[in-house]
Amino acid sequence: MKIDNLKIKIFADGADVSEMEKAAGMGIIKGFTTNPTLMRKSGVTGYEEFAKEALKRVKGLPISFEVFSDDFDSMHREALKISSWGNNVFVKIPVTNTKGELSGGLIKNLASENVKLNVTAILTLEQVELLSKIFPSDNESIISVFAGRIADTGVDPIPYMKKAKELLKGTKLQLLWASSREVLNIIQAEECGCDIITVTNDLLKKLGMLGKDLKELSLDTVKMFYNDASSAGYKIL
Repeated sequence: MKIDNLKIKIFADGADVSEMEKAAGMGIIKGFTTNPTLMRKSGVTGYEEFAKEALKRVKGLPISFEVFSDDFDSMHREALKISSWGNNVFVKIPVTNTKGELSGGLIKNLASENVKLNVTAILTLEQVELLSKIFPSDNESIISVFAGRIADTGVDPIPYMKKAKELLKGTKLQLLWASSREVLNIIQAEECGCDIITVTNDLLKKLGMLGKDLKELSLDTVKMFYNDASSAGYKIL
């Protein structure tokens, strides 16, 4: 399968504005996501400054920025401010706070205020079902299910994602396959009916592998081993 034939939207996941700009120029990236962990790894110190610069680089494509607080009143205040940064901004709200309290009331209020949301850190179908009942039927917010983290526990995420899609039937909510680990996940997410998948910069660099002939890849691998051994000067005497 070629990437041009995919229906799923590929979003780049990261917090390096230079990499965002490169991704926006690829033509195949349809949006962007960030999170506090990626921002910390990228050395971001000023949140609003980073966000404003990122907005310049992504050329109007949708981009998600996350709230930081743990109490819902503060989250609400932060969400309104983040939303004001641009019409293409989605506000990431964690599905619960650190106490395990569902963010349902906050999500309902923000949706009624026409804030575009990306509900994040979802790992259970119960969470998806609850969210499907909170949003207005015409709302196009994003529901981010962390399929990669489900797989990290040794559980196949595909049945979860298919069921999540069923639970969102009758809504306009967009199902996002989050925390992808390999190019195969793009095909899996497509087959599950997901609307969006996030990919890291490392995965972006591998997109050219999609649909590559395996015999050709085998030869490329042999050449890589040979060239690396020769460059290192390895010999068996």
